[in-house]
Amino acid sequence: MERSSLVRTAVAYESAMWRSLFRWVLRRPVSYPPGAVTFSYLGVVRPILVMFIVLSAVEIPIFDLIIARLVPWQPARYLVLALGVYGLIWMLGLFAMLQLHPHVLDDTGIRVRNGISLDLTIPWDGVAAVHKRYRSLPSGKGVQVERDDSGPIVNLGVGSQTSVDVVLREPVRLALPKGPSEPTDRVRIYADDPDAFVASARRHITAPTR
Repeated sequence: MERSSLVRTAVAYESAMWRSLFRWVLRRPVSYPPGAVTFSYLGVVRPILVMFIVLSAVEIPIFDLIIARLVPWQPARYLVLALGVYGLIWMLGLFAMLQLHPHVLDDTGIRVRNGISLDLTIPWDGVAAVHKRYRSLPSGKGVQVERDDSGPIVNLGVGSQTSVDVVLREPVRLALPKGPSEPTDRVRIYADDPDAFVASARRHITAPTR
């Protein structure tokens, strides 16, 4: 059962990657409800992704030349070439997927995303405060849970960093990729522009209830 779940997850991720790549290449941005504001989180990892994309593009002709000279079997050359091209396209698709799935703030709440691997919404009526604060995380995992004397803290980081602290009115279970979290009243996320993110969030928090 676990293996089939992993296969479904991999297929869904691959499908989303291709859809994002085509949408990005064709310049078809994702539409959002009126009043929604999006915030990128790609900036901290963009240099790394660009470096890998460039290196992948450079490696393709180099490996093709090496295989052509050292391996007389022509199918091997085609196989290595195909793998190289696929790897380059996959990196471009990952870049497009992260670019096209930003955080979203709208009338519903704070929608926190990381490509398609993370997508959860924190309703405004559950948010007590939002603050800007840069923090470093102990690893590069997108979802990390730490604990202090007040209980668990859910870190939804990018590039081993968070830049926005979200304080909840009461502990809730968050719908994380590997299942619901422990009840927590503190969530930390990363946004490229935390000042604008916090300012936009506070307008929703202080808005009068209809």
